[in-house]
Amino acid sequence: MKEINITELKNALEDSFQLVDIRDEGSVIYGMIPGAMHMAFSKFENDIEDCVDKLQKDKRIIVYCQRGEKSKDIASQLEDLGFDSYSLVGGYNAFLMDSIQTDDLEESRQKAEESIRKKFHKSLFSPFAKACKKYELIQEGDHIAVCISGGKDSMLMAKLFQEIQRHRKVSFDLTFLVMDPGYNAENRKLIESNAKRLGIPVTIFESTIFDAVDMIEKNPCYLCARMRRGYLYSKAKELGCNKIALGHHYDDVIETILMGMLHSGQIQTMMPKLHSTNFEGMELIRPLYLVREEDICKWRDYNNLHFLQCACHFTETCSTCHEDGTTSSKRLETKKLIAKLKENNPFIEGNIFKSVENVNLDTVIEYKAKGVRYNFLDTYNNK
Repeated sequence: MKEINITELKNALEDSFQLVDIRDEGSVIYGMIPGAMHMAFSKFENDIEDCVDKLQKDKRIIVYCQRGEKSKDIASQLEDLGFDSYSLVGGYNAFLMDSIQTDDLEESRQKAEESIRKKFHKSLFSPFAKACKKYELIQEGDHIAVCISGGKDSMLMAKLFQEIQRHRKVSFDLTFLVMDPGYNAENRKLIESNAKRLGIPVTIFESTIFDAVDMIEKNPCYLCARMRRGYLYSKAKELGCNKIALGHHYDDVIETILMGMLHSGQIQTMMPKLHSTNFEGMELIRPLYLVREEDICKWRDYNNLHFLQCACHFTETCSTCHEDGTTSSKRLETKKLIAKLKENNPFIEGNIFKSVENVNLDTVIEYKAKGVRYNFLDTYNNK
């Protein structure tokens, strides 16, 4: 089995190789190496003949996964089938590290901000500002901890906060808070580099969450998410903040609604803001509540930005987890279902979102309010 490193890949003639991304669909949403075609590892496992039909035997086949482990197996299989195949050393992570730019940081910052004010004003800033106003997310005198995980959503959220603060309609303070739960040096460097490139003055603090959940077999992602939230609340309060802002967007909201119904047998949503039950005086807000993920990706790609996906130990298998503790496979399944339903009903996404705004309690058999369960029979005979 042959390998190629990122420097050799960059120096190779573009028409001399075919680049294949074998990560799962939940991972490629976060970005791919330019020019790569996507064929998931599971596709090679279940239908390698179809995969082979899409490859060009007159070119070198360069395969990559997240960290450069699974790609070795696929490269070996292709070599046995007569292909001149290679595994990319370090995988997509090697590309991310190489993408850390040392060019004009001021120029990069200006381009990102200009794109928010002009090209993406309608699709990004307008729904951000609308959510802040509609759900009363920002009040006079607030000190908001903008929680940055290192991904596309939270980095954009930070830039949108800077932009809305520039408008000076409400006076509030911002602290851009990054928690390092046990990143390796490369991932930490990528977050710091992107923050500098975008002009985000981050405050970084350490925790040992990754080590704590490393030995947990059942629901490690859920436990990790809960612990992250607690650490962020605690640090934000220590810094004098009264709110923490998380980067969940519109697509997260509708996927959560549908997942609750299909997998948990309940109707609930991801709220635009919540009072903390464990940290008195603290509040959680979600200002990307009305922003579409597709538009976030367009902004990322337009500015040639490459962000961290998920850097926990469970991503060794090229999967990922989310801040609410759900795995990428479950969310991806729901995302695909929504896309399929949209083929016949273009309003399906908006209808899912509105379904939790138009609840008619007169037609609900049972519901809970503040921990108390109510049944329609309780008042059925009342006139």
